[in-house]
Amino acid sequence: MIVLDCTLRDGGYYNNWNFPKDVVNEYLDAMSSVGVDIVELGMRSLINNGFKGASGYTTDRYLNSLDIPENLKVAVMVNASELVGDTPLEECLAKLFPANSVDSAVHLVRIACHVHEFEAALPASQWLRERGYLVGFNLMQIADRSKQEVERLARAASEYDFDVLYFADSMGSMNPEHCGRIIRWLKNYWHGALGIHTHDNLGLALPNTMRAIEEGITWVDATVTGMGRGPGNARTEELVIEVAEHREDSINLVPLMSIISSYFNPLKNKYGWGSNPYYYLSGKHGIHPTFIQEMLSDARFSEEDILAAIEHLKIEGGKKFSLNTLDATRHFYKGRGTGSWSPKELLKNRDVLILGAGPSVNEHSQALVQYIKDKNPVVVALNTQSNLPQEVIDIRVASHPVRILADCSRHTELPQALVTPVSILPEDVREYLKDKELKDFGLKVQADTFECSDKCAVIPNSLVISYALAIAVSGQSKNIYLAGFDGFGAGDKRTLEMQKVFNLFTEQTRREVTSITYTGYDISIKSVYGF
Repeated sequence: MIVLDCTLRDGGYYNNWNFPKDVVNEYLDAMSSVGVDIVELGMRSLINNGFKGASGYTTDRYLNSLDIPENLKVAVMVNASELVGDTPLEECLAKLFPANSVDSAVHLVRIACHVHEFEAALPASQWLRERGYLVGFNLMQIADRSKQEVERLARAASEYDFDVLYFADSMGSMNPEHCGRIIRWLKNYWHGALGIHTHDNLGLALPNTMRAIEEGITWVDATVTGMGRGPGNARTEELVIEVAEHREDSINLVPLMSIISSYFNPLKNKYGWGSNPYYYLSGKHGIHPTFIQEMLSDARFSEEDILAAIEHLKIEGGKKFSLNTLDATRHFYKGRGTGSWSPKELLKNRDVLILGAGPSVNEHSQALVQYIKDKNPVVVALNTQSNLPQEVIDIRVASHPVRILADCSRHTELPQALVTPVSILPEDVREYLKDKELKDFGLKVQADTFECSDKCAVIPNSLVISYALAIAVSGQSKNIYLAGFDGFGAGDKRTLEMQKVFNLFTEQTRREVTSITYTGYDISIKSVYGF
């Protein structure tokens, strides 16, 4: 049984492979003490875009600067995408591995392959083995491949002489039975050593690894605290206990628990790897975990945004991560909802006060209520926020389908009519709201666009403020006032996105918005106390 810890490689997706050297040396000592056989200390890459730390390249010069215990072998990983492009494979390998194994600190080279890259990358094994390296191939994203496809890949691998064939549960969607099935299919044609690299979306990384051992797998991966892309991996601190029992061996956990306490747990608190319901859903539906990782690190994505994106990716497909695809998940409405309600019935030639959820509404609630009594604007509340008495709110608006679904029970209790794009809401949302007074104002999402007509609008995103502003324009309102739009702080992506909405709105509709409570946005401001 060979245990490979790949913390510094897989975990590098969180901190740009930038691990302090003293931490790396402490980590190496801990790995030596718990029976780990191989440490994958990072990537080898020819791509130099953006900053990456030493483990992003894992050069021999860097490796020679470390205190590597004698009982540890060193591995590095190469992405097959760098080997099978326009440049000849041998030329790429010569740049990546200028020294033979005897003159290098690297013992094992693992090549990570998508299915479509695998056969083209296999000849790299001969080049590397001729230079003395151990060679492994990691097959990614094969969980949903058929028996025939898996056997074809195993048959192709059997034509080459290399040391271990891994398969990775890239989406974290496998269970122990599924793992066993993949292993049996691979064994039909590949008779060398097999390895497994598990992800913890479903909380099954360790059970899947243990089932693989039962099925005859002899190479297993893990990372300290599970640190790895998305929800992370099988945890080294747990796997080494199981393997030690399997080997009937004893290990010293003290150095590992010490570095977990001093370094990895604080880092985990900062970056938040580990499974959660979002990663669970991504694993269940075969969605690339980087979608979840990116959304969790992007303040523009609220809880309902993430859930809606998962629903979108479940239908449209999310096995390959793309920032463009991620952005598209926030544009829920395709086609134009025509709508049946004209806001002019309520808003024409009247001031509008749109209530946001910022703390300034509660702080200045008495002044706002007095202003409403004195000036009689149409008061529009976003979603279910209720910092003012219900009797002063005229209507509510909501545009985000997942947020509406989450708020359905609350909407049915609130007395105001709900303005929403009824005709293009999901059927289950319409069913929940069948007893609610709904006003159908149509909506289409199109980037960088505000176009307002009598009963529908085109807006740049599905943010409820964009929808509310469009309603105010379509209703031919007089002045548009805001309260409770405090902002999220300078540099926050949500603040930047909201500012973009206000700028675009003013530019394309020639209408001004004015906040009457504190706001951090660059818009007109008056004081509710000055009216």
